[in-house]
Amino acid sequence: MKTLREIKIGETVQVKKLGGNGELRQHFLDMGIIPGAEITLVKYAPLGDPMEFRLHGYELTLRVADAQQIEVTEADAASPALQQNLNSAEWFPTEHPGLGESGKFHDKNSENPLPDGTVLTFALVGNQNCGKTTLFNRLTGSNQHVGNFPGVTVDRKSGAIKGHADTLITDLPGIYSMSPYSAEELISRDFVLNEKPHAIINIVDATNIERNLYLTMQLLELNIPLVVALNMMDEVTANGGSIDVNKMESLLGVPVVPISAKKGQGIEELVSHAVHVAKFQESPLRQDFCGKDVGGGAVHRALHGTIHLIEDHAEKAGVPVRFAATKLLEDDKQILHKLDLDVNEKETLEHIILQMESERGLDRSAAIADMRFSFIYRLCSLTVKKPHESKERARSQEIDKILTGKWTAIPCFIAIMGAIFYLTFNVIGAWLQELLELGIDWLTKVTDAGLAAAGVNEVLHSGYIARVAFFMDKLLRKIGLSGRSIVPLLVGFGCSVPAVMSTRTLPSERDRKMTILLTPFMSCTAKLPIYAFFVSAFFPKHGGLIMTGLYLLGILVGILIALLYKGTLFKGEAVPFVMELPNYRMPGVRNTAQLLWEKAKDFLQRAFTVIFVATIVVWFLQSFNWKLQLVENAEMSMLASVAQLISPVMKPIGLGDWQIVVALVCGFMAKESVVSTLEILFAGGVETMMTSLTAASLLVFSLLYTPCVAAIASIKRELGAKWAAGVVVWQCVIAWLCSLAVYLIGIALGM
Repeated sequence: MKTLREIKIGETVQVKKLGGNGELRQHFLDMGIIPGAEITLVKYAPLGDPMEFRLHGYELTLRVADAQQIEVTEADAASPALQQNLNSAEWFPTEHPGLGESGKFHDKNSENPLPDGTVLTFALVGNQNCGKTTLFNRLTGSNQHVGNFPGVTVDRKSGAIKGHADTLITDLPGIYSMSPYSAEELISRDFVLNEKPHAIINIVDATNIERNLYLTMQLLELNIPLVVALNMMDEVTANGGSIDVNKMESLLGVPVVPISAKKGQGIEELVSHAVHVAKFQESPLRQDFCGKDVGGGAVHRALHGTIHLIEDHAEKAGVPVRFAATKLLEDDKQILHKLDLDVNEKETLEHIILQMESERGLDRSAAIADMRFSFIYRLCSLTVKKPHESKERARSQEIDKILTGKWTAIPCFIAIMGAIFYLTFNVIGAWLQELLELGIDWLTKVTDAGLAAAGVNEVLHSGYIARVAFFMDKLLRKIGLSGRSIVPLLVGFGCSVPAVMSTRTLPSERDRKMTILLTPFMSCTAKLPIYAFFVSAFFPKHGGLIMTGLYLLGILVGILIALLYKGTLFKGEAVPFVMELPNYRMPGVRNTAQLLWEKAKDFLQRAFTVIFVATIVVWFLQSFNWKLQLVENAEMSMLASVAQLISPVMKPIGLGDWQIVVALVCGFMAKESVVSTLEILFAGGVETMMTSLTAASLLVFSLLYTPCVAAIASIKRELGAKWAAGVVVWQCVIAWLCSLAVYLIGIALGM
């Protein structure tokens, strides 16, 4: 039997059988890789792994090793189940509602509304890249706040819907299904099951409707009031497509509203329906989508037999019974544990499953996935007139020829990241930094004048990414990471704080922790003043070589440490690389501006406050002795006395002077302060007080020792205090060992 790994570029085949087991196999099924599905190989990544495929109208990446587990056959005919559904499909032309116009959904159960004054809670749920964040911003405007989901560091954004003060909508992480493959999916599922929102707003990418409706079907099983928002309908209609919203509503049993979140079209109608179903608790009219499968309704019988078996347990556990039954058939261990079935009930359940598998000719998980996709195929064939190839997809394919081309991907990547760093830290960032400095200087002068006027003592006056992951996956996998880790590591060359924060996008806790621990090895721009000063002072003829060498040394040490982590703390392989490649879309100005403001505000609140407090502490320690007397000579300060205790440890690497130790301690607050501190403490000039060998040792130590206090604060927030403290100690140990090697080599060479 041929595997998916063996097919040629452009070849279309039919999935026959999935190998593997556990959560990864379930994730494959949830992504639409089911027996009978047609799948086409688009291309290989520039380095030969992973592979890009097209199925169900969207692009998906798989590693070569994972593709080898999927058996395929010639795509000469659809599977019997799919053929049956497609043959029974008809297209009934009806009047299609425009953007914002609902169909004709009405629920008869509208007689007992929730009491006036009840805060209506909503969960905003959808696939990744479906426009969920854009819709959330449209719904809430500035009426939103950011926190964390209980027990995790994933952002939880909530806010009141504009014009409806008695509402609260929570933007859940983008997910593909309600099976807990990733941390985000588990968070979203737990929120819906445990928090029990009054209603769910399910945003669906209308340009990729088959893929998105899989999650919709699982949400319907929860029996929670639901509204489906068909987003990007403007793209569908612009490319000659249409969706019969009336028929889709009747088949799904919930309101369906076509919208364009980017253009703000249809939002009012969506809100009206959402508030209505929440207020009157109008549950979905339909949850049973079994139909007649090849086994004569084998899945239908298994589901309803399981429902009767577990009904009392589901009610006691507070889990919707239809949802629970489906998850048990899929072998969801968490739901099984929550229901607490006895031995006899578990045995009965296994008999039901074995009978279903025997009649259906598929294993338990594949049978459920096939049931869902079979209904989706029929639903779409009845209601969706597919557009011709969209401008967005055609444009994405043309761009991908360059950005993910075999010979152009990496050069383009380097050029794009270089441009981003240049704009961030030399153009836009520099301008904002100057603006901030002007504001702080003005505030300092005003404060100083006010203190002086009050007669206060002078002492107090001081004051493009999915594609990057696609073609970098093979390289990073050699050190135990997946391609998704490349973005945080690259951001680390700019600043460690946003680098640490950006690891939240990684689906694996193992990959996330390992990536955070590797970001300190990417030399941030705050260290550039140290490099520039010492290179120009001690090695003026070899500046470019030494600067390049420092960056390469950081990367090399990071790779070695990653290999160490892979064999000790983080044994095993990186998370499987299963990722959708969305079309390129130009982000909206409003949405981008709001996102930039949120990230900037978060940085200022969390990092700037830490730096401010730490700076005051260092100033205090450098200005007073242990009797709390103001000192004129920094050598008599508390900081100097502490530095003298540390000096013996630093002496073997040539950095035993207390002034250097103080400068390095100040560098913990902000790396830029190392040079200025040394210039102050070495009154005669740094060049006269240090040798070239000492400078070389200091450069290596500065490259590798603990990140600044703001970065450590970010690590503490993401991983906890123990991990943050461990990073401080571990990085100092590595820096000391590398500096010792440089110092001993320098002595041997007679430097």
